[in-house]
Amino acid sequence: MEYIQRIEQYRDIKVLTDERRLKILRLLMAKPATLSQLGDQLGEHPARVRHHLKALEAAGFVELVETRLVRGFVEKYYQARARAFLLHELILPDLLDRDVVPVLGSHDLALEKLAGHLRNQEPGSVELMVLPVGSLEGLIALRQGAAQIAGCHLLDTASGEYNLPHIRHIFPDRQVRIFTLAHRAQGLIIPHGNPKEIQALSDLTRADIKIINRNPGSGTRIWLDSQLKEIGLPGSVVRGYTNHVRTHTQVARAVHHRDVDTGLGIEAAAILFDLDFIPLFQERFDLVISGESIADRRLLPMFEYLESAEFRREVDGLGGYDTVQTGDQIYP
Repeated sequence: MEYIQRIEQYRDIKVLTDERRLKILRLLMAKPATLSQLGDQLGEHPARVRHHLKALEAAGFVELVETRLVRGFVEKYYQARARAFLLHELILPDLLDRDVVPVLGSHDLALEKLAGHLRNQEPGSVELMVLPVGSLEGLIALRQGAAQIAGCHLLDTASGEYNLPHIRHIFPDRQVRIFTLAHRAQGLIIPHGNPKEIQALSDLTRADIKIINRNPGSGTRIWLDSQLKEIGLPGSVVRGYTNHVRTHTQVARAVHHRDVDTGLGIEAAAILFDLDFIPLFQERFDLVISGESIADRRLLPMFEYLESAEFRREVDGLGGYDTVQTGDQIYP
């Protein structure tokens, strides 16, 4: 009954009665895609797909997550939103040949390594379906039962502690377990050679600097907003502040293509695109798991790999990570 009640709260559920929309949503739960890419995968003209995509967007199941300028044309990338995962029992069974565990929260390259390792195991093993929606939305999805795992790196400015104060606030009556994925370096991602001579966060207010921001609710965006507030600067004075993307790799890609001059992100993303990096702070990225899911035997391979020396080597190889506490349970 509880699951049915969660489904019934969405008055726009009727948009999913069309099989083509279900197919589009399945594809966008797997990875972002453009209208043309969806058309190719479905064997439909993009103009026919557009109507269904807009219906899903209006109902709140998908959203625009990135725009790219390619050969003079603007490409728009869409992805499923967190609320779509409340329906995962209805729309995912024929997507994969294995059990699916929804993981919502902040974007992280080490988490992608963890999911990739499990994906490459024998058919029938668990699949981590990772959707980057931001740390806060990930915790809310975990609270609502839309996810079994949330990834977060939320700084509590009052205490200087990561994640725990927010988790205690959101789960005052629910048992959760917190495991550290890794510590990671965040800072300004800049083009190779630093042509604009960016030195510090205060340079973001310069008229010749344009940034790409992270989505509201992400730990990175929350940190940036707190820093701007501390030095008395409103976001309105930063060019590009209202333009945002959902992942660190999208930030690095925008800098790599010179669409922007800089953006806040993790060092590993800068390394991935051969970009320079100005470190600003070190943070702890945790996996928050519901109490019920701890007993889920499907997650045993995940815990085993998380605690392995092989995984630490993989993450260390990304650059910008500290894996000393990787796999440690820090709460309770």
